[in-house]
Amino acid sequence: MPEELVTGFALVAIVLTVAGLASGIVERAPISFPMIFLGLGFVLGERGLGVLRFGPDDALLETVATVTLAMVLCLEAVKIGNIGMGGAGFVPILSLGPGTFIIVSIIAAASYFLLDVSVLMALLLGTILASTDPVVLRDVVRESRIPASVRQALNIEAGTNDIVVLPTLLILIALANAEATGAAGWTVLVAEVLFLGPVVGFAIGAGAAWLMSRADRRYGVNEVYQSLYGVGIVLLTYAVATALGGDGFLAAFAAGFAVAVLNFDLCQCFLDYGETTSEMAMLLSFILFGVVISDIFVEVPLLPTLALALVVILVARPLAIALVLRKASISNRARAFIGWFGPRGLNSLLLALLVIHAGVPGAEFILAAVGVVVTVSVVAHGASATPLSRAYGRAVERETHEEERDDVGGIFEGDASASIRTHPDHLARMLEEDEPPLVLDVRTRSQYEQDKTRIPGALRVAPDRVEEWAREREEAYGSQVHGQRIVAYCT
Repeated sequence: MPEELVTGFALVAIVLTVAGLASGIVERAPISFPMIFLGLGFVLGERGLGVLRFGPDDALLETVATVTLAMVLCLEAVKIGNIGMGGAGFVPILSLGPGTFIIVSIIAAASYFLLDVSVLMALLLGTILASTDPVVLRDVVRESRIPASVRQALNIEAGTNDIVVLPTLLILIALANAEATGAAGWTVLVAEVLFLGPVVGFAIGAGAAWLMSRADRRYGVNEVYQSLYGVGIVLLTYAVATALGGDGFLAAFAAGFAVAVLNFDLCQCFLDYGETTSEMAMLLSFILFGVVISDIFVEVPLLPTLALALVVILVARPLAIALVLRKASISNRARAFIGWFGPRGLNSLLLALLVIHAGVPGAEFILAAVGVVVTVSVVAHGASATPLSRAYGRAVERETHEEERDDVGGIFEGDASASIRTHPDHLARMLEEDEPPLVLDVRTRSQYEQDKTRIPGALRVAPDRVEEWAREREEAYGSQVHGQRIVAYCT
């Protein structure tokens, strides 16, 4: 059996077994899967035990990284499309627009002065390191005591951040390689980057989802094969868009978004199996990148690069978030929490690998610098995710925070407008009727914990989960709940 095949089997086995054994520890301790598997790559690399030896241009790394990024983008698009962004328009506009470009500018300036690189290389570094990683953020957003508005803001940003960063990076790569000249050349290039890939991806995603929904209704398709079909859509979209000259990654995102927003009747397995597959690919990617980083990090000046990491983590992200959220009706604690958790991880490494494969001069230096910054971020954010999330959750239970009262879009709208009010005596009479209203206890977490008074029969729903509760109730009961009276109360 070829040695490469044995190595591949061994790496997959390591990912599956170590992840299974460590999952319980990761959920409780200040440690994350990226920390474990990136560290494992360092240990197995040439400067560790020397078990694995390969460079950034290795075919295995390219294949795994490509599949991983395409899967992650597609799945994040499905999630965002399913959640819906109605009322949340300020989040992508501010965090993903001005916020991202502020971060790019700060990191690029720091790279230019600290690493003594060209303006173009500094912009490439700034763009790559502006990407946030949804993998590390999973340890943050699973803390249910954190208000939904904050968790949702982080989820949306992590899921869509690359759709701002990736086109910018592709244009910078084209500029570095002089791929376009003149107005006509740049017009064609921008059209290919921004339009061709997304259009192809949306069309394939919509068509493939429609075909499956029709086939499932008519013949009944086994969930196993629906799951495999979802992975097939991602790979087909990437291949076709790339073959036509578009960007396969943007196409993968557009395909996932099409599946979600067109609301085809696909089973949940479509998403569940894809997440399982992408999870394995992501963890394997961390090992492979750990091997590569352990070998090439010596190509960058270590102390200046560590200083760059501090600028990325402690200055660029917090400052940008403070600026774009300065008018948000959220607590300072929430603003600081969102500003801290913008981890750099697998996405940045995958984007840096695109620069390598494009043959940009100095690309290996860029990957080495990104690798150092990502390593610092993985450790800092991975170690702080659990304790800071729990501390924020406990703070929310002790006192009311403004972000609890609003959904992800409402945090930019100030206090809620006046609502129709019902007097307690009137409510008491209503509860004695043949068809009493449904009473929702929507007090904030701190108020609910401190005041043990309860209205008999009231349903407890945290204020930031009301919209989610209503959506789930509608999906479960449909038209049966239309017209039912609901009374929500707080203190």
